[in-house]
Amino acid sequence: MIAEEFSENIREALAVLPEKPGVYLMHDKDGKVIYVGKAVVLKNRVRSYFRNLASHTPKVRAMVAKIADIETIVTSSEVEALILECNLIKKYRPRYNIMLKDDKSYPYLKVTLNEDFPRLYVTRRKLRDGAKYYGPYADAGAMHATVKLLRSMFPLRTCRTMNAERPCLNYHIKRCLAPCAGLVSREEYGNMIKSVCMVLDGRTAELERDLKKRMQEAADNYAFEEAARLRDQLQAVMRLNEQQKAVTGQDSDMDIIGFAKDMTGICIQIFFVRKGKLLGRDNFFLPDEGEPQQEVITAFVKQYYNEASYIPREIALPLLPEAEEQAVIEQWLAEKAQRKAELVRPQRGVKKDLLQLANDNAAKLLEERLRKGQLSLKNDVQAAEELQQALGLPHALERMDCFDISHTQGSETVASMVVFRNGSISKKDYRRYKIVSAEGKPDDFKSMQEVVYRRYKDYENLPSLVVIDGGKGQLSSALEVIRGLGLHDLPVIGLAKREEEIFQEGKSESILLDRDSAALHLIQRIRDEAHRFAITYHRKLRGKRNLVSVLDHVEGIGSKRRQELWKAFKTLDEMKAASVEELAAVEGMNYAAAQKLYDFFRLELPEKKALLK
Repeated sequence: MIAEEFSENIREALAVLPEKPGVYLMHDKDGKVIYVGKAVVLKNRVRSYFRNLASHTPKVRAMVAKIADIETIVTSSEVEALILECNLIKKYRPRYNIMLKDDKSYPYLKVTLNEDFPRLYVTRRKLRDGAKYYGPYADAGAMHATVKLLRSMFPLRTCRTMNAERPCLNYHIKRCLAPCAGLVSREEYGNMIKSVCMVLDGRTAELERDLKKRMQEAADNYAFEEAARLRDQLQAVMRLNEQQKAVTGQDSDMDIIGFAKDMTGICIQIFFVRKGKLLGRDNFFLPDEGEPQQEVITAFVKQYYNEASYIPREIALPLLPEAEEQAVIEQWLAEKAQRKAELVRPQRGVKKDLLQLANDNAAKLLEERLRKGQLSLKNDVQAAEELQQALGLPHALERMDCFDISHTQGSETVASMVVFRNGSISKKDYRRYKIVSAEGKPDDFKSMQEVVYRRYKDYENLPSLVVIDGGKGQLSSALEVIRGLGLHDLPVIGLAKREEEIFQEGKSESILLDRDSAALHLIQRIRDEAHRFAITYHRKLRGKRNLVSVLDHVEGIGSKRRQELWKAFKTLDEMKAASVEELAAVEGMNYAAAQKLYDFFRLELPEKKALLK
């Protein structure tokens, strides 16, 4: 029986739910997706949220209270629903879903197999472009060490272009085979890339055999230089193989996922075992919002392996998902890997010992993080709640906008707006503004009025709190515009840097938060982030202006040529280093103008100063 207190809109949506598998999306009153889930039978799963509310966790009760509408998408199977659920969580990042990561993205190693002569480099974007991706890597330091090791073992190309007239220094120091100059065949380079992928896949024993065979073939064909190069690679792989300790006694691949939780949050540790050897580990930190351990682990498995480049045959877990959910996940993993993949909970032997070791390492990381002061005892959501209470605001701080102004004596005046959602950075909502009303004269008050007017004049995505970087003067200027727009209920505060004083409208006394409070740390973080974002934009504009102002004094360089030069060289240093021929090759340039620009950069300083006067 659905409780009477739910809106008519909810009751109508519940009445027409299909009895089929699919995905459901919960929307709040603003139409924002706050939760995404999947179900074998949509009707039963969705209706369960609105029955026996007292039996739900506090997080679920809070979510249900905010649901204003329900959207469902029917799928042909539960596996299809699981795939769609993962993709929608990644797209909408709903507030009440367990999220694998914050606003940051973890890096991958990319091998560009879609190119004739592939490269290896780090990227944070995973595309469907024919390349092979390894990761994601939570430990960026270990990832960069891997890249360094591979480049020392294999002479991979690092340049982006393939039209060099002669090889670069890397070729002469034997760090590249110079495919850009046509000095290596596609087949020979492809064999090397195959070896790189085998190392990244953990197939070092197989790679040893392959290198020995190729080295012998090269020696039999009197290709002694090639044989020596393969010998060096073989020795490096053998050293790597010796460092990797056999842990399972079986020639198998598996991931071992450990779990630990304390007052600071949750840590999940993954051990990677390939061909029976422990190759490495990753760790992930999650906020603890009261969900059962089984739900956290299940959500992690779905989100992690939706992005992971490799799926092993076994994934060892401290707790298995519910039986039906486990069957669906295993079917999905098998389809992705194109072979069998199992979720297991070891009960004895080496695998159980490794799982306990992963759990212990996760707990150790939590202890270290707390000891090093990397995390407050309170998470971001709790810090936002503490700030809300300190300011005496009636509503939760789901979104905070913070503004800052940056300029150099009134020139290139810019403003930044950074956004925190539930105490966490939300970079996708950041905005930057080029100020026009105060250009040429330093006027922070007028600049602040312009930016808040441009931000709130359309009443879009109003925040729970506006933070102005500055004291009473900046606050008064911003309030004059915001209240003039009719936004009388929008809370606005000013933050003065010297004593970290918080000023509120209509109150003569400022608020001084406790120096060790999570609320103060949160307000400092948003203020510092707004300052960083504004300074970065201001420096970018100032750099462009300085480049243009120098070129203004070169005969034959007009606005169009300045623009094309900026596109071609990006920085003044690149332009200075260019030859006359390279300058003349820029669109719109000719040899005479290029020669004058080239000569200008090489004038002695006194002559240049006289010209610029």
